[in-house]
Amino acid sequence: MTKLGFIGLGNMGFHMARRLLENGHSVAVLDAREEALKPFQAYPNAVIASTPAEITQLADTILVSLPNPQVAKNVALGEYGLTSGRPFQTYIDLSTTGPEAAQQIAAALTERGVACLDAPVSGGVPGAEKGTLSIMVAGPKEAYDANLPVLEIIGNKTFYVGPEAGQAQTLKISNNYLSAVALIATSEAMVLGVKAGLDPQTMLDVFNVSSGRNSATLDKFPAAVLNRNFDYGFKSGLMYKDVALCMHEADRLGATMWIGSNVKEFFKLTKEHLGADSDTTEVVRLFEEWAKVRVEASEERLI
Repeated sequence: MTKLGFIGLGNMGFHMARRLLENGHSVAVLDAREEALKPFQAYPNAVIASTPAEITQLADTILVSLPNPQVAKNVALGEYGLTSGRPFQTYIDLSTTGPEAAQQIAAALTERGVACLDAPVSGGVPGAEKGTLSIMVAGPKEAYDANLPVLEIIGNKTFYVGPEAGQAQTLKISNNYLSAVALIATSEAMVLGVKAGLDPQTMLDVFNVSSGRNSATLDKFPAAVLNRNFDYGFKSGLMYKDVALCMHEADRLGATMWIGSNVKEFFKLTKEHLGADSDTTEVVRLFEEWAKVRVEASEERLI
């Protein structure tokens, strides 16, 4: 089997790397945090590396799952980065880093003979844990075909987007932008209804068989808001990063996004008010605070 490397063992990367190991691959793993590496000491087919350059000595295909474009560029292009190591076969970026970073990294690695796939994923931590992620992939078609068996361990819905670096990233930030819009709009609608005396569960039941149905009404509100757990597993700071990437690309391409400007500013406010590590579903708390109501599955909704 192909020798793999995996860099970035956060909430998503941990499960993706674990699935590769449990499906028989040898995987060299790396993370900046020592505590993230400890669980992999139990796997006989895992090797813990100390730098990205070292991983190039151990793996033919290197996957990364990283939090932002700057970290991705440091891992690929920085001192002791992938470009300072041995030329390897394939680079697969599972992060959401935006098309500009994907293009810069691909340009540098392609010069060294590395096939580059930007392959951002959707489905959150539950999808990473179960191997049910959706994966959007751009890059050379032959590299996509060759690595499809690896990708199918991580996700069960894989889409080839196109041959150009960054095309999958553009699709991913567009998807996350729509998710952010749905979450904010649903928060506004739910708070309005509760303020008017409607039952929030009844509201969701109606929305989900009507034209207002969206990812927040179907999934996020039932799973993490009505029960007040706010544990959907995606941080407000990351949502702000993704919407900001989308708006940056819109500016770069000259595509006007009026609603996007407001969504970006609102998630900036959420990050500042509730903290970057707050769950993205907690955005509803801002609307609740302003309206003096609480959206929950109980009779006690007045604050």
